[in-house]
Amino acid sequence: MKSGINIFILFLFSSLFSIAQLPEQLVMVQIAPENPGWNYKTGEKVKFNVQVTKNRLPMENVQLRYELSYDMMPAFKKDTVVLKDGKMQINGGTMKVPGFLRCMVYASLDGKEYEGRATAGFEPEKIVPTAQMPADFDQFWKNAIQYNARLPLNLNMRLLPERCTSKVNVYEIDFQNYHEGGKMYGILCMPKKPGKYPALLRVPGAGIRPYAGHVPGAENGYITLDLGIHGIPVTMENYVYENLGKGALHNYQYIGWENRDKVYYKRVYLGCVKAVDVIFSLPEFDGENLVVQGGSQGGALSIVTGALDKRVKGVIAVFPALCDLTGVLHGRASGWPAIFSDTNEPASLRELKAKNTQYYDVVNFARKLTTPAFFSFGYNDMVCPPTSMFSAYNVVTAPKTIMLVPETAHYAFSEQWNNSWKWWVNLIKK
Repeated sequence: MKSGINIFILFLFSSLFSIAQLPEQLVMVQIAPENPGWNYKTGEKVKFNVQVTKNRLPMENVQLRYELSYDMMPAFKKDTVVLKDGKMQINGGTMKVPGFLRCMVYASLDGKEYEGRATAGFEPEKIVPTAQMPADFDQFWKNAIQYNARLPLNLNMRLLPERCTSKVNVYEIDFQNYHEGGKMYGILCMPKKPGKYPALLRVPGAGIRPYAGHVPGAENGYITLDLGIHGIPVTMENYVYENLGKGALHNYQYIGWENRDKVYYKRVYLGCVKAVDVIFSLPEFDGENLVVQGGSQGGALSIVTGALDKRVKGVIAVFPALCDLTGVLHGRASGWPAIFSDTNEPASLRELKAKNTQYYDVVNFARKLTTPAFFSFGYNDMVCPPTSMFSAYNVVTAPKTIMLVPETAHYAFSEQWNNSWKWWVNLIKK
């Protein structure tokens, strides 16, 4: 099983997520803080080095505008300059409290604007979440899981011959979740060779789409289950998902926050626990080595699943969403999906929603996590801001590993996934 891990890692990256790194452009606006690790002590002053290149050579007399801001907050300084020799330095100031200070630079050339950004961290390991833990958090989820467990799993496995290989059987599965007749769907890839195998539960980033499954992983000795969260088959034509995204599932991430029992993610979180039941029901599973992995929304679901189900042996969370959702109510960045972005909603509604977020905020699940976890994210992320992600990471008391890549935004380099898998291999050897 372990002999195939290196081959498995090579195949892994081609099918993890649709999130990709930013493409290179003809004109590159490159920014970085002076400190190599992009980190500063509170009270220290940061300077950003800026370079604009075309064909990888510094440009002259480029019109620039730049903005300085705290993570996802309105700019506190804006200016316009002419870059005469392709390079300059911007004095960014400092922060008196732990957090992040961002420099955005825009270069104009031939009617097109090119963007660069860099974000300095000020003692981010000291960031304290705004999310509060409700007194009945544990009871709320215990009751919900027990209620959901009364439903028989009713697992169905439909072989997809066109996706099978000489080594792997591929199935579209469905199982019962949340209410009688309610379903969750996924793609299960199983090694054909008789034996007992570790398993990988892959929980998805945001969106509505089909799933292919992860055949290379199964070919190298892993059971893999790609979970769909919307209760719809995951093998339909693309246009069906596009229509659902514009129709019934439009902005699903904002549904139900006015009532803690109607939040869209209640069914999703419970479905992730049921997916663990699915894996443990498989006779081919080794009964011990299950890791949950995801990025963005999937990073959040990885942490949630690991916190709610102690059978999970490891959690891999890359740029996790749904962290510290109330941050903006305290004058700082909130995690995706920024449910308080409507500043015109009544104060009473915001107060109610803030209370209900406590039961779904990944910060509170991170507080409950006891299984080992691997985290990786960057400082330039403006979808899942680093302030929100550190709010969750900092409260984890379970064994944890972090790989910070400050320059990344809402994407990951292959090295981040590679390191996550090395971490898991070491975990299952113990």
